[in-house]
Amino acid sequence: MEASNQSTVTEFILLGLSAHPKLEKTFFVLILLMYLVILLGNGILILVTILDSHLHTPMYIFLGNLSFLDICYTTSSVPLVLDGFLTPRKTISFSGCAVQMFLSFAMGATECVLLGMMAFDRYVAICNPLRYSVVMSKAAYVPMAISSWVAGGVNSLVQISLAVQLPFCGDNVINHFICEILAVLKLACADISINVISMGVANVIFLGVPVLFIFVSYIFILTTILKIPSAEGRKKAFSTCSAHLTVVIIFYGTILFMYGKPKSKDPLGADKQDLADKLISLFYGLLTPMLNPIIYSLRNKDVKTAVKDLSQKCLSL
Repeated sequence: MEASNQSTVTEFILLGLSAHPKLEKTFFVLILLMYLVILLGNGILILVTILDSHLHTPMYIFLGNLSFLDICYTTSSVPLVLDGFLTPRKTISFSGCAVQMFLSFAMGATECVLLGMMAFDRYVAICNPLRYSVVMSKAAYVPMAISSWVAGGVNSLVQISLAVQLPFCGDNVINHFICEILAVLKLACADISINVISMGVANVIFLGVPVLFIFVSYIFILTTILKIPSAEGRKKAFSTCSAHLTVVIIFYGTILFMYGKPKSKDPLGADKQDLADKLISLFYGLLTPMLNPIIYSLRNKDVKTAVKDLSQKCLSL
């Protein structure tokens, strides 16, 4: 598509698996199943945190937010991916691309902040249990949850506003399943230094700071747990934060794997690596949201009990 400026670009073409049509039906079924598991698992978690009065505590309020966020995050991209597997010409409008980038970017940044908030909640619960009800009162945890969403939204608005102001000349083919912001920036026919710097600063704030905060919180948590004299007491204390720690390790571990793995220098292997990178990116967006409810259901006694009670009530109707 020939274009001299941004206003003439009305749509982008998403490559997806166009070069591997035989894989499209297989991945359509696989991703659809994963998406349904995400909707079901996180939907159940949201229901039990609302319906079970025992779960009306800061930790489970944050968990309910995390589940809702995971549904929003996957819904912002998965329907587009599934449609792309069934459509010969995979296109998305310029405005649709901007909206999809905004939602994905906002949800990702919000999850980073929310995981940090949940780490602080576990720190207070284990290291200062007598002050927990005061520190993590409703007047504290509600603004904390809201600020996570606001911070993610503002950051996304800044990044996407900078991206859509760029001129796009000629090439409008995005080598991805969705409008991934780095893939879109590659199509700009202008200097993207400001965008790169802005995203670098955002990565430090929304990735680096939460990781550091979580790391320091768990140092204090583990130090406190090790000081508990009884083995049963240590086990009980650790069980209250093991689910969150597992989610954090999967979430950030996958990010490190995606962006830390070495690039192939073999030109013949470039296409295979390009396909692998796209698939890894796609499944990264599905893996954590799918595993979160499973982890919290298996490793958290309160959630497990609440889910069992809900299922029994449903069966008795």
